[in-house]
Amino acid sequence: MACGTLTDTYVAAIQHGLVDLPADATRIGVVRQPTSWFHAAVDENLPELGPPEPLLESVRDAEEDMKMQGLCEEGAHNAAWDRVGFGDAYRDHLESDDSARAAVETLSERLAAGESLALVCYENTEKKRCHRTILREYLEQ
Repeated sequence: MACGTLTDTYVAAIQHGLVDLPADATRIGVVRQPTSWFHAAVDENLPELGPPEPLLESVRDAEEDMKMQGLCEEGAHNAAWDRVGFGDAYRDHLESDDSARAAVETLSERLAAGESLALVCYENTEKKRCHRTILREYLEQ
């Protein structure tokens, strides 16, 4: 059985031609609240695979705290992830939320059928940690 490829990137990389995605890859947005310009860069969006709002709020609050302590934006973002246990909380969301579980199952089936997928959100992971990296690893398992 053919297996599709799985990659990930961020929306600005697509918009500015900074990423070389497989030509046949379906660009799947994985954000809760996409903007119109985000929609224009992806083929579809699965908001149920974005982090839950309470988790995003806890990261934002912790990030503001860290910035007040003098950390740069990227440092504050990454430290906030650790403080709130983002990785474990997001994996728990993927396993416990019915709509997230269904979306993961659908993407897994699409990959197994040979479709190539590129997960897309807002963060440049060269500097900041991002849920789509966790999602990609989760799908690869």
